[in-house]
Amino acid sequence: MPNIEDPLVIAGVEYRSRLLTGTGKYKDMEQTRLATEAAGAEIVTVAIRRTNIGQNPGEPNLLDVLPPDRYTYLPNTAGCYNVDDAVRTCRLARELLDGHDLVKLEVLGDEKTLYPDVVATLKAAEILIKDGFKVMVYTSDDPIIAKRLEEMGCVAVMPLAGPIGSGLGIQNRYNILEIVQNATVPILVDAGVGTASDATIAMELGCDGVLMNTAIAAARDPVLMAGAMKKAIEAGREAFRAGRMPRKRYASASSPIDGTFF
Repeated sequence: MPNIEDPLVIAGVEYRSRLLTGTGKYKDMEQTRLATEAAGAEIVTVAIRRTNIGQNPGEPNLLDVLPPDRYTYLPNTAGCYNVDDAVRTCRLARELLDGHDLVKLEVLGDEKTLYPDVVATLKAAEILIKDGFKVMVYTSDDPIIAKRLEEMGCVAVMPLAGPIGSGLGIQNRYNILEIVQNATVPILVDAGVGTASDATIAMELGCDGVLMNTAIAAARDPVLMAGAMKKAIEAGREAFRAGRMPRKRYASASSPIDGTFF
């Protein structure tokens, strides 16, 4: 279990796990449940436009598999390409979840790359914050935009590390590092992670957490991969806190000969 002395704090709430997981792309609800449990996730994101959380009576309901008294739901606006749709989706989620106000905002700009429309994202974030939502926001790896979203009042900023669902890994380490070092709210990598080492790198850069879905759900064994991701996040966080040794151009003996007896 992660160290409770080093919690992830989002909107004033403490979480032990720094791994947030999605609930889509699994073969069925049972696999969703098993993978979520193996990941040790406490925050689970759900695409309101694609997943039933009560809006479709008679169909399988995610709330029955991942009970809200055990998990913090993070409704997201996946599939929204304009401000109005994103805002409407968040308001629907708040209604379905009895006033729940923590949401993940994403406004996409391109169907091929799923790259965020940052102009529309800024507009939607402003509306939602004024409407009382606690906004965690998916954005590009632009440090200026990330800072602007923080200053507007977003409770967490979630830059992509690579295209959504690509599994390419952390493609933009310098930008992610720049965002992290200038932030006063949690920074969570969102998109791009493909395997456990990618998650570890994100944490070693100083990110506060990682949100992933495809990297787990599209694995040959999603439940096993979920467990691997859990360990990777914990190892990366501990390495970041410990502080890595300096990089050197030349070798340095593990057992120095200085001071030896012969």
